Amino acid sequence: MDLNKVMIIGRLTRDPEVRTTPNGANVVSFSVATSFNWTDKNDGQKKEQTEFHNVVAWRKLADIIGQYLKKGSQVYLEGRLQTRSWEGQDGKKNYRTEIVADNMIMLGRPGQGSRSEADLPAGTSAKAGPSTPMDQPEPKNDVPEIQIDDGDIPF
Repeated sequence: MDLNKVMIIGRLTRDPEVRTTPNGANVVSFSVATSFNWTDKNDGQKKEQTEFHNVVAWRKLADIIGQYLKKGSQVYLEGRLQTRSWEGQDGKKNYRTEIVADNMIMLGRPGQGSRSEADLPAGTSAKAGPSTPMDQPEPKNDVPEIQIDDGDIPF
């Protein structure tokens, strides 16, 4: 059994770049920074190491990311690792490892790294694929509160 699963929480280091492939599929690429903090046992100093992750998303998820995220946005991403290779103009083989995202949740408060404060609430999520709940705007919760009496419960 094999497993290729990535889950990260971080901030975008640049605005997402949305492109369209020749066959019409949208693809977005961006970078996310994550930090690891620890205290050095020898000198007691707090240390931090930051990693930068290349991320790619396709189709509807690419559209959502391109529309609602920008540099500084905090985001939770799920996906898989993929390494691509290509031959450069100099004939040298190049490699790039990236996260292919299939799920995204926008974090942080609205207005902190999001395109518009009123567009979507923090914690809004999107998944890749045709059945994503983000195909339509998230409905507002205008349902009136229902009062339930203890006598209404059948057990």
